[in-house]
Amino acid sequence: MTTALPSHTTPEVRSLLAGTLPHELSHGLGGPYHVLFPGRFDANAAAFRAVFTEAGVDGRVYFAKKANKAAVYAERAAVAGLGVDVASQGELREALAAGVRGEDLVVTGPAKGDDLLRVAVLQGALIAVDGLDELDRLLTLATELDRTPRVLLRRLPPEQPHSRFGLDEDEVRRALRRCADGRVDMEGFSFHLSGYDTRQRADLAAELLSLCADARTLGLRADRISIGGGFAVDYVDAEDWRRFEESRRPEHFHAGKSFGGFYPYHSPVAGADALRTILAATPAGESTDLAGLLRAAGVALLVEPGRALLDQAGFTVFRVRGVKERDGYAILTVDGSSLSLSEQWFDSEFLPDPVLVPAGSGPVADAGPYPACVGAATCLESDLLTWRKIPFPVRPAVGDLLVYLNTAGYQMDSNESPFHELPLPPKVVVEPSVPAGASPSASSSSSAFRWRLDRRPV
Repeated sequence: MTTALPSHTTPEVRSLLAGTLPHELSHGLGGPYHVLFPGRFDANAAAFRAVFTEAGVDGRVYFAKKANKAAVYAERAAVAGLGVDVASQGELREALAAGVRGEDLVVTGPAKGDDLLRVAVLQGALIAVDGLDELDRLLTLATELDRTPRVLLRRLPPEQPHSRFGLDEDEVRRALRRCADGRVDMEGFSFHLSGYDTRQRADLAAELLSLCADARTLGLRADRISIGGGFAVDYVDAEDWRRFEESRRPEHFHAGKSFGGFYPYHSPVAGADALRTILAATPAGESTDLAGLLRAAGVALLVEPGRALLDQAGFTVFRVRGVKERDGYAILTVDGSSLSLSEQWFDSEFLPDPVLVPAGSGPVADAGPYPACVGAATCLESDLLTWRKIPFPVRPAVGDLLVYLNTAGYQMDSNESPFHELPLPPKVVVEPSVPAGASPSASSSSSAFRWRLDRRPV
């Protein structure tokens, strides 16, 4: 039998799942739904900012909007004074509607369309330039709009020469000459680096500092660099992850399913601690840590985390519709699809165990474990939320809830679609019923939480 992979969670989540609200929401909303915790987003952002303060580095945190479509996170970013990283007109519109100022946006993505570039220039957003043709279009827009675009030049990582993102060494030189000769505010450099290697990020950041020095000799501003995202999230305990990796076999998955690879669900260095590690690293060929190099150069560091700002900031709830026994394990069918658990659509699996919240509260006479995979309410053989045979502590039953924890980052809505004309799962914003620091009054609700539906800009 496959080993258990319980997810890290929080006292807030445990308290919520112990009450009646999850079942009440399932009944009232009539299907699967997502829960959002904006307070956790605020705490994660504060942790990143604290690292910059500790290191004495001028830094800026941008929330990567693509990680979650909810309005509430962009709204909280605006109130907290965070930047927002957008890559489409839709994301830009929603960020502006949430109150984010144009100057607090950074526009990324390859080969951006003219309409997106035009709005970005008019709003004073920072634009990560990915190609020489894109830079030429920006220079043309500068003349047409009588505005000065703010740009970062995106560097192609030498360690990932086949990446489709960024300018190689020769293209960077040509771009710098065009910036020096044209109407553009060249504020610095950025890169898009796959993976979670903190050492690679520190080394490449040092290279960008050298490029800033070269740019300044041409009279360009070049006073900031962006190292993008790539801050891992630690989902499960180290020992549980080790046992899973060592014992994993095809028979642990429905139909002997195999995968191209898995996200590293345990990471010893994650979130704001990963930023701390990067700043404390001494890049290759240097004698000073990255924080010291940034201070000496007078260069600000921009980061664009998405998943890491959403760590523990939400979960996803499905109701069990059917339980089918099959060859020593069960196939559960729930009232949603794997489109709301996006990892499945990348030839992978969201591995942390879902939490079973029984519909009844009576004693359990036949305790498990009961292995079960989780299928969706669609007519596709391949549409499973969980292929792995989860060792549930008790036998799942119709009416029970399955709660997938920590899904706010890239899981709950990246690939959602109204397949079968099923409605998209609504998002429920949950906060403590008594704000932090306040004293409950006699008229306060007995519930520890209050909720509302997320309001998406239109």
